[in-house]
Amino acid sequence: MLRLTNINTNVLEWALNYSAKGSELSDKFPKLSSWITKEEFPTVKQLEKFADATHVPFGYFFLDKEPEIKLPVPFFRTNTKDSLPSFSTELIDTLKIVQQRQSWLKDYLIHNGAEKLAFVGSERDNNSYVLIAQKIREQLELTPLWASAQPNWETALNFLIDKIENAGINVIRNGIVENNTHRKLDFKEFRGFVLVDNYAPFLFINGADFKSAQMFTLAHELAHIWLGSSAIFDLRLMMPAENQTEKLCNKVAAEFLVPQKELRKKYGELSTNEDIFQKLGVSFKVSKIVIARRLLDLKYISRKEFFDFYNEYITNIPKEKKSTGGDYYKSQPLRIGRRFANAVITAAKEGSLLYRDAYKLTGLKAKTFNEFVKKFYET
Repeated sequence: MLRLTNINTNVLEWALNYSAKGSELSDKFPKLSSWITKEEFPTVKQLEKFADATHVPFGYFFLDKEPEIKLPVPFFRTNTKDSLPSFSTELIDTLKIVQQRQSWLKDYLIHNGAEKLAFVGSERDNNSYVLIAQKIREQLELTPLWASAQPNWETALNFLIDKIENAGINVIRNGIVENNTHRKLDFKEFRGFVLVDNYAPFLFINGADFKSAQMFTLAHELAHIWLGSSAIFDLRLMMPAENQTEKLCNKVAAEFLVPQKELRKKYGELSTNEDIFQKLGVSFKVSKIVIARRLLDLKYISRKEFFDFYNEYITNIPKEKKSTGGDYYKSQPLRIGRRFANAVITAAKEGSLLYRDAYKLTGLKAKTFNEFVKKFYET
């Protein structure tokens, strides 16, 4: 039996760390440690299975040195002292999927005579977070207290997504890689990312994150669109990285969701014995965690008070359901993006897109795609 003695065993070890599935892979490949120490060597079939399990291209194992993985857009981490060895394959593959969708959609829109979205990058030189938040609300046709008219903050989140997509921005909310339930996204690694484009901007929300935090992530991403800045971010403790654009985006997000003028007024009406976070959350139709973050911005609470509240909130959150699972076909418009899905379906029906390419772009097979199309227009 042919053994691959010419592989670079350093890459084997790199792939093990890169996939972040150490113990799981050690169980699945019991001879892995002996491959790394060169006591034994894998067969072609064994290495193919290992490559598939780690999501590393087969050819990488024959390189002279470990590959250097670079992300296509900046990754802003709140804590730059974190010593993460690499980026997860889940993040990288999700980025690639969204990039492919963006590339196709941009070409499709240009071919059909679409014009550039004037608001993308329109506030690049503006440092006024209040004015930027106002410009975003005007574009989305929202009033300063738009969320207050919604029955609850979960409904307000869905309402906002609809408004964003109506403006020409594509929104994807997914907690796994495409439709692979075995490849979950880690919100501790990233809460979302933005791929800015004048024709087809995309916002991605990590659906594995708590829904109560997703509203803030979405608002933060909107600011990136207006500033014309693509980025990935983790927003740990809902705090931005030490980057001026990130800090500005956070301020815009806070002002967009909870305008300081209205907040100061509401805050002054409350008594000291009331649950301020709950009361204001109900009033503005945002989660208590967003209110706490806003009160910190306006110096109504200290950083210690905010961090204490945040940690207690996350620890005691009432088993909040995350945006994964549920009805398969109801999940697809979120995982694919309703605006994007509509464009793919339209292109396939009019004959400008092959159905096999439609399946690839949406991550669906022929049977599930046809059923998805049927149910897409029923919802």
